[in-house]
Amino acid sequence: MKFTEMKDMTLVELSAKSRDLRHEMFNLRLQQASAQLEKPARLRVLRRDIARLETRISQLRSRGAGLPNKAA
Repeated sequence: MKFTEMKDMTLVELSAKSRDLRHEMFNLRLQQASAQLEKPARLRVLRRDIARLETRISQLRSRGAGLPNKAA
């Protein structure tokens, strides 16, 4: 997920997306532990996507409780 894709998402949508990605990462780590992981690079992509989401969430919270920015 690119940062521009999440630019227009609300705080609630971002939190839900983060939760979904964390759940997917959990499942992939279980697969990795049982040596059934087909795409190990997906873990890195998920980790970076979660970091992007958390960065955007913290930006929205610091700006003022998740109100959309009209200047951007």
